[in-house]
Amino acid sequence: MKDQDAVKILNELIEVSEDGRKGFAEAANDAADANLKTLFEECSRQCDEAVSELQRGVGLLGGKPETSGSIAGGAHRGWLKVKAAMTDNNIAVLEEVERGQDHAKAVYTKAMNSELPASVSHIVQKQCEGALRNHDRIRDLRNAYRSAA
Repeated sequence: MKDQDAVKILNELIEVSEDGRKGFAEAANDAADANLKTLFEECSRQCDEAVSELQRGVGLLGGKPETSGSIAGGAHRGWLKVKAAMTDNNIAVLEEVERGQDHAKAVYTKAMNSELPASVSHIVQKQCEGALRNHDRIRDLRNAYRSAA
């Protein structure tokens, strides 16, 4: 794979991770449960670290790293606010966070199926595992909150 193709993939992951950072921060503001707030704040910090790590990877490949999230991510966060205001706050927030994590999981899986240079493949592997863990954790919490409702 050419470095410029790898830069494109890493920049897409930066956008997804930045969307995740902002989405988790927004979810922390919207969640009524203190434990969810803490979880979302931690996930937001992890996404922030992922962005920095990916940006360094783009630099290693001689590219210009993305610095912001996507337009779709902004629209998703807007929908999160509307839905949380209209329904059971914790369940609605968890459902929308999971939806965002579904997207992150798909983008990271696509990146893992690419032949990235060795200098950055370990970064993507580690972050993909984190995205999958976050997704499953959010899904399990959503199911638990639904069962308790």
